[in-house]
Amino acid sequence: MLAVALAAAASIVPSAGADPGGRRPDIDIQILNVSDWHGQLEPLSIFGVGNVGGAEALATLWNADRAANPNTITLTAGDAFGGSIPLSNFFEERPAVLAMNAMGFSADGLGNHNFDRGIDHLQQMIDIADFPYLSANLKNVEDNLTGVKPYEIFDFGRVQVAVIGVTNPEAPGLVFPGNFGTIEVTDPVAAVKQARKEAHREGADVFVVIAHMGVTLIDTDTGAPSGPIVDLANSLKTKDYDLILADHTDVPFNDEINGIPVLENASRGASYGRVTITVDQNNRKVRNVDVERIVPFSDGVVPDPAVKAVLDPFRAQLGPILNTVLGSSTVAIPRSDSCGQSAGRTCESLVGNVVTDAMRAAYGTDFALTNAGGLRANLTCPATDNPTDFCPAFSGSPIPITLGQVITVLPFGNESATVTINGAELKTFLENGVSGLPGVAGQFAQVSGLCFTFDISAAAGSRVTGAVRQAGDGSCTGAAIDLTAGSSYTLTSNDFVLSGGDGYPNIIARADTRNLMDQDLADYVAASSPLSPSIQGRVTCTTSGAVPCPVVLP
Repeated sequence: MLAVALAAAASIVPSAGADPGGRRPDIDIQILNVSDWHGQLEPLSIFGVGNVGGAEALATLWNADRAANPNTITLTAGDAFGGSIPLSNFFEERPAVLAMNAMGFSADGLGNHNFDRGIDHLQQMIDIADFPYLSANLKNVEDNLTGVKPYEIFDFGRVQVAVIGVTNPEAPGLVFPGNFGTIEVTDPVAAVKQARKEAHREGADVFVVIAHMGVTLIDTDTGAPSGPIVDLANSLKTKDYDLILADHTDVPFNDEINGIPVLENASRGASYGRVTITVDQNNRKVRNVDVERIVPFSDGVVPDPAVKAVLDPFRAQLGPILNTVLGSSTVAIPRSDSCGQSAGRTCESLVGNVVTDAMRAAYGTDFALTNAGGLRANLTCPATDNPTDFCPAFSGSPIPITLGQVITVLPFGNESATVTINGAELKTFLENGVSGLPGVAGQFAQVSGLCFTFDISAAAGSRVTGAVRQAGDGSCTGAAIDLTAGSSYTLTSNDFVLSGGDGYPNIIARADTRNLMDQDLADYVAASSPLSPSIQGRVTCTTSGAVPCPVVLP
């Protein structure tokens, strides 16, 4: 039996009747899409661009798109909540899902961040959603969750569109152990093929894959992409799939892979996709796929009243808490790193330096290390004022830092944890921290108290060539660090990393958990303002072969 989209999620009109010659006209099916939305309920302030996205502006823009073509479904491929801004995170992600209901989402996938708070919390989110959650490659899902399906079929009269969900295979290693219950993530290729076979048997004509997998690297010389979504597309039959919507890596991409159109947006609603699939209603074959990636500027867009009504009560509760100014900085402290990667996952970053300095200062350890994937925003308030964020309007320097910004940087509720390790173990941590390069990966290590050098052309696990302590002035001129088992050091990290998250060694049993990371950062900002962080060469790339280092911006 066909699974038909709810009217609130997909506005569908009957197909036009046949012309006098007996042929039916083509039908244009529109798909709207965001990638890795992360509950970005408020507009993003992007330097040099302006304010973009936000739930209310996106809803207004999408309603206009739907008015232009009522044959519309609205999709995203997982991580629509988790790692979110305080307006969602403080209320256990309910505002994000309730806003998605009001925005008219038709279906969502399941990514790693959907499991950040465990199975019970995910079930609560599924229960309040007016749309289905889709993943075809989850084994034992029925023993843990209700309301998750491998695919959904949307009925457009003579044309049926199947949407197949995929979860990223490495997802269980990106959350706390046990957060997946007994669910196992299986091979996405086999799962997609099986789901397509079943959907085709039910009458589907058009096949769309929403995968929480993305492009990790685009070759600067050839423009060729690489990454899990490329591997997935290359493993599928071109004629069997009409569109793949990618996610997870925040690498914008719009091109064909193996003859299949693939779209990945900039994350958090910084761009959205508008895809038109033209189908011949007579033979139910796809004639054309047109893919656009749109920057949704929010200034001047009338906020959607239905979404605003959902969010305003939460804003009223949160504002008095998070508007508190903790301190300031003489320079902006962005999430992006010194090589320009927006998520800070390829090179040293200012926010990484400040957060790890705060962790090390709180407990007086030799070193601190945190995964860049846990740092989710700029620490300083944006220069372009957004009346709905938790920052005051300001001009010039110093730049304010509020409690809201601190929690936006560290939204996961992780705890700082201290542990004694030997030099060989420290080297293993540093090796893991650069093992994903030259791709973009969340395990990239941001550090304090030490500076280390690595060879990006060497095999992962054998890249770190040396490390020194930071001198008192923060420069990388201190004594050499003994990276053998005969040495001993104290380390502050976070409980996720020390529990084996992001591929790091699981040594949490030896560690002492301390305060919440956001509290340590808030205390450091308050005690040390005005901050004046700089890029100090804490993580230095070299190359002995063909793999180039990321280019550090001037």
